[in-house]
Amino acid sequence: MNDRWQGRNDRGDDDSRRGTIVVGLLIIMLGIFFLASEQLKIDVGHNGWPIFVIAPGLFLLVVGLAIPHEGGLGAAIPGGIITAVGLVLATQAATDTYDSWAYAWAIVAPGSVGVTLALYGLLHRRWDLLDSGLRTAAVGFGLFVGFGLFFENVIGLSEGQNGVFHDALPWMAVGLGVAIVLMNLVSWRAGGHRVSPDDWTSQPPTK
Repeated sequence: MNDRWQGRNDRGDDDSRRGTIVVGLLIIMLGIFFLASEQLKIDVGHNGWPIFVIAPGLFLLVVGLAIPHEGGLGAAIPGGIITAVGLVLATQAATDTYDSWAYAWAIVAPGSVGVTLALYGLLHRRWDLLDSGLRTAAVGFGLFVGFGLFFENVIGLSEGQNGVFHDALPWMAVGLGVAIVLMNLVSWRAGGHRVSPDDWTSQPPTK
């Protein structure tokens, strides 16, 4: 009987801790947004209208991540997609690069879906979701960089306009390549060992 109550208390503590982590992530995201707005000299009143897209997206994302069973993904994934759309719109409004939708769609899907799955897996100790989420996010970012290089640096989609993506995408490609190499080197040096879901589960107390 005591063990049963102890198990319920432990689950309650875990849920409370995850909820606190989600709130912390929300505060961090909001802080990053306003710091970026300050550094980029974005007039929030004029160019900050995407916040009305970001805010409900973040709300859905936080609510979904806080739900301890997989049903939470039903709110978290749409929330992540809406948040990503808002962030892309905020960047485009600040830099006047709406043509970038030609390749920015990859950040929304599959990119944001992968990030949401990875966050959910990390918060709820689901290695399968974390692994698939990271892979999906990597595919989304790779598509964004690949199509971006083609449209901006080969075709010249934004030629004569703000060249922020034209200059930044080659650096993103280098960063993506370095990350892929480092991840494979770490996996190789680790002898191919991968964490299993059992490694994330605490062992029951011995009697």
